[in-house]
Amino acid sequence: MSFEQIMTDLKNRKFRPVYFLMGEEPYFVDLISDYIAGNALADTEKVFNQVVMYGRDSNVYSVLDAAKRFPMMSSHQVVIVKEAQNLKEIDKLQFYLEKPLKSTILVICYKAKPDKRLKFYKTIEKLTDIVLFDSKKLYDNQVPGWIGNFLAERGYTIPPVASALLTEYTGTELSKIVNELNKLIISLPENEKNITLEHIETKVGISKEYNVFELQNAIVERNILKANRIINHFERNPKNNTVVDIVRFLYSNFFVKLLKFHYLTDKSRSSLSKELGINPYFAKDFEIAARNYPAPRIIQIISILREYDLKAKGVGNASASDADLMREMIFKILH
Repeated sequence: MSFEQIMTDLKNRKFRPVYFLMGEEPYFVDLISDYIAGNALADTEKVFNQVVMYGRDSNVYSVLDAAKRFPMMSSHQVVIVKEAQNLKEIDKLQFYLEKPLKSTILVICYKAKPDKRLKFYKTIEKLTDIVLFDSKKLYDNQVPGWIGNFLAERGYTIPPVASALLTEYTGTELSKIVNELNKLIISLPENEKNITLEHIETKVGISKEYNVFELQNAIVERNILKANRIINHFERNPKNNTVVDIVRFLYSNFFVKLLKFHYLTDKSRSSLSKELGINPYFAKDFEIAARNYPAPRIIQIISILREYDLKAKGVGNASASDADLMREMIFKILH
């Protein structure tokens, strides 16, 4: 089942005997388990009928004992097993999962990618009384759109460049992103519904003028002065601006996609969004860059990026600082 389907059922109080919540993105797993913990039982029922266990501190037999108990003065009991990826011999739950107690809502939070080749997984995948949910990590290019949707559901907006910038500096961990978004929402003036670059600069601490996207724009425009100003800022604020970070960004977010751009037959903005995995807002940057960087030159630049990735990791570099390596790298890219 999808996250949306599960939450719709829960809000309609359609509870199932077992929820097996797995996957590498803990955000959705936590939302589902927290909702069940907060809403399946009345507060007066939770004292005797709600149990939270942790995989590292429990064993499969204590989970089974808890799940097989009957509720006290309630129609249901809730048993939540957090960090179930640390529960040894979890496959021994199979016999219970095949015939679960209807009065128990068992929630298994398995925050990892299970081995789907195992008999245990293949068995539970076929069971009808189980809600099986795979919480997959979003790809980098999916996160800005997710941020936009998250805010839109709450009545707020954010420009594409701002959501992309926030993604680059927070990473793809949704819990961390949501924490930053909630801080931004709280900080907005009354009746203000648009989160801007200025808000991100003030509350998150990311410069709207000196960041990797502005460095990319300087490269697109072949603006040497602007590129060097940004590198000078990076030198003064090195924490989130290492050579390795810059190389990764320019390689995966820009030059590999730009090389692919050259070989696309359909270069309409809707096609670019689909084929390159970019927001249509950024399509114009690729159109301009393609004129400044033909395909053979991009292949040379990718080699430069690999060279400086190795140097940043100490291969063939004895003493050059990150800033010096960045200056050399950008000089070679722009000349």
